[in-house]
Amino acid sequence: MKLVILDRDGTINADSDEYIKTPEEWQPLPGALEAIARLNHAGWHVAVASNQSGLGRGLFDVASLNAIHAKMHKALSAYGGRIDAIFYCPHSPDEGCQCRKPLPGLFEQIGERFGVDLHTTHVVGDTPRDLQAGASVGCQPHLVLTGKAAGLGEQPLPEGYPAGTRVHRDLAAFVDWLIARAPAPRPGQVQPPSADAPA
Repeated sequence: MKLVILDRDGTINADSDEYIKTPEEWQPLPGALEAIARLNHAGWHVAVASNQSGLGRGLFDVASLNAIHAKMHKALSAYGGRIDAIFYCPHSPDEGCQCRKPLPGLFEQIGERFGVDLHTTHVVGDTPRDLQAGASVGCQPHLVLTGKAAGLGEQPLPEGYPAGTRVHRDLAAFVDWLIARAPAPRPGQVQPPSADAPA
């Protein structure tokens, strides 16, 4: 199975210092949903790993988070795309959990759910902690210059990013890069449809 793990806020949708608390506040970044659909059509499965400390802070509840994700799924389906599973950390920073990025808990859960070798998996995010969490279990790190990384531009990456981090303008540019690296099917070769993963 080919799997990409995406951060949510700042990578798929616009981020907010006030947290994304309602479906109305969730707004996709330009080209992000189309990019996920192109990944799917190229045979890649997509999982999301997201810190949602607003739950632990009491800023919104699980029902609101589910409604936000329902909006995301519906918006993505309009482009023929899908996210196979969403993993999130509901804890506030002082709760001492193992799933809040940059700790690797969410990525370990994803590896177990999908039964994949995380060393062949790409992680995409807009902060060092997104990439640190993935790189700590062997994922290949990719920074997108959206969300919290929007101001970095062409300058060298500050300290804190994993070795080997690749930088892309946005999620669409990452998808362009990834699909361009995939081997083309041989003439006459039929590509089998990808099996659905549990959601």
